[in-house]
Amino acid sequence: MSQDKYKEISIIRYLPKMPEFIHAPYIPEMDFYIAIRSGDIKRTRELCKEQLHEKEGLGILSENRLQNMKYHFVISAALIARQCIEGGLSLAESYSMSDYYINRADKLSDIIRISELHDEMALAYAERMRRLLKENIFSRPVTDCIEYILEHLDTRIRMEDLCDHTGLSRSYISRSFRKETGLTVTEYILDKKLETACNMLDYSQMSVTLISSTLAFPSPSYFVRIFRERYKMSPGKYRASHRKPDIRILHKQGLSS
Repeated sequence: MSQDKYKEISIIRYLPKMPEFIHAPYIPEMDFYIAIRSGDIKRTRELCKEQLHEKEGLGILSENRLQNMKYHFVISAALIARQCIEGGLSLAESYSMSDYYINRADKLSDIIRISELHDEMALAYAERMRRLLKENIFSRPVTDCIEYILEHLDTRIRMEDLCDHTGLSRSYISRSFRKETGLTVTEYILDKKLETACNMLDYSQMSVTLISSTLAFPSPSYFVRIFRERYKMSPGKYRASHRKPDIRILHKQGLSS
């Protein structure tokens, strides 16, 4: 399938206009896309239980249950592909993956199988993003540290945690990490937390205080200060100048081009 054809499918202009319906909670949905983009396989697997199954609030895009699930599958595939492209995955690879899974979903006639395929797709993207984030890292110890960091961005990660996780000394981890990534462990953790915070500001309605708490910053004021130092603007100004479409609206009306 060509990229133009994929974009045509992604926009889903053929979906009928539907009346207003109550939709599922937004923050868990946003957390799902952030987990995939961050390469957090563990969190993605946990959140798969809450996605695209016939849960209350999924939204009705077709009165036919099977077709409704297929529509939601295509929208979810497009949103995941977009998140991963913005996270550094190439257009060609991301579109190729979404094409593959959309074509498989189109051939299915069982709602449960579509839901299971959605989980398979989400984990495949998360695993690819994980490899992308560490593909320039060669040693096992540094790779283990990065995997731990990416899976624990919602906690206050200490050097002792990495030592316990790898069984290596503080000095060895510090030396190896700086040599291979060009950053200290603390700098790398901060980079990934700030990248995730930007994604939350871009795509969610979460308050600055909630983002700060979710990413385990010491306080909202500290988060605002280091964010301003990094991006030369406050989180609020960043959100205003980088605003992306609300994923709830995209799931309700189809993707905008």
